[in-house]
Amino acid sequence: MALAIGDTAPDFEAETTEGKIRFHEWLGNSWGILFSHPKDFTPVCTTELGTMAKLKPEFDKRNAKIIGLSVDPVDNHKKWSQDIKDVVGFAPNYPMIGDTDLKISKLYGMLPAATPGSSEGRTPADNQTVRNVFIVGPDKKIKLILVYPMTCGRNFDEILRVLDSMQMNVKHRVATPANWKQGEDVILTSAVTDDEAKKLYPQGWKAPKPYLRIVPQPRG
Repeated sequence: MALAIGDTAPDFEAETTEGKIRFHEWLGNSWGILFSHPKDFTPVCTTELGTMAKLKPEFDKRNAKIIGLSVDPVDNHKKWSQDIKDVVGFAPNYPMIGDTDLKISKLYGMLPAATPGSSEGRTPADNQTVRNVFIVGPDKKIKLILVYPMTCGRNFDEILRVLDSMQMNVKHRVATPANWKQGEDVILTSAVTDDEAKKLYPQGWKAPKPYLRIVPQPRG
């Protein structure tokens, strides 16, 4: 069964560049960004890992932990780290999972469950489906799944945007319209009644349709 939004993120134990972890325990009460890579020393992923390291302070502000995954051994990740710093200016400052037995890639549906063998001898093309982003909430539920082709670098500003939207929904019961950016108007969800909305937004709201109530972005 493929994983879907709302499913519990499968727990696992793994060796990482920062030691052995158990995923749910490592996550604790934080949000989590698990992003995966088909192979070490690949060009697009080199730029991605460095970009994520550069953005880590932004994820820290949002109580979100970052963890990377590649099917290669942890020792390779450590060697790759210097290349990443040379290219982007930032080395990974978050754990990188070594998924040499392909267990986690298969657990998360990135490789078929029947995939034989280990990472040894596999090429980036063999692992091209291991190009995903999973956002996991503090409740350990999957909140977002993105799957990218090997030739397209991921937009991590978009991951931050989605995270902001989801966290605002949890706190204020609002949704965000298409192409929303920080500071722009948002939409009241159906969980907020009109009576509640009058108390929360005494200045009122715009309603181009009865089911579409637009208010300024809540602060705090």
